[in-house]
Parts: sequence; structure tokens; C-alpha cells
Amino acid sequence: MLTARTKPPITDSLHVTTMSTSTASTDLNEKQRRILGYLRERAGTKTYFKSRLIAQELGMTAKEVGANMTAIRTGEFDVVVEKWGYSSGTTWKVDIDAQGS
Repeated sequence: MLTARTKPPITDSLHVTTMSTSTASTDLNEKQRRILGYLRERAGTKTYFKSRLIAQELGMTAKEVGANMTAIRTGEFDVVVEKWGYSSGTTWKVDIDAQGS
């Protein structure tokens, strides 16, 4: 059993896994692939995305977007996602990875 002393620290780090981009993409569910595609299409011209606006575009709820964003944030993809803010909903900072993970 983990106690307060033995629990790992809570972190918001990016690119935690070591899967390749192609392998990681196939491990995503349909909603996660749709979110990733949405971010790839728009990250070249926009940096900050609100969960509720992504949800409106993709026919999901903001809660679904947030829950599915974890797989994208922790996977190795050509986009880098960081949880940025919470005022009036979660905001995500998204950058295209120039190194192409």
C-alpha cells in the first residue's frame, strides 16, 4: 500500500513513455486519434486550445477531451501537449515537435 511518503510525486511531465510514434498511434482509441488529428491540423497556426472548444468541434464533451488527452500527452507524438490553465475550463498548450519524436 502506498502512503504519503511512498507515493510517487504527481507530475505533469510530457513524453513519459518510450513507444515509437507509429506504435503509440495504434495504441490510441478512436476518440484519442480524433483529438490528436485535430491538434496536428491546427497546432501550426494556433498554440492554445480549450477542452470545450475541441469538444464542440469533435462532438464530444470537454470531460471526454480531458480524459483522453492524457494518452496524447504521455505518448511520443509529433505534438507536445502541456496542461496550461484551468480558468473557465482546461486550456492545453500545443506545439509541433520539430524533432518529430
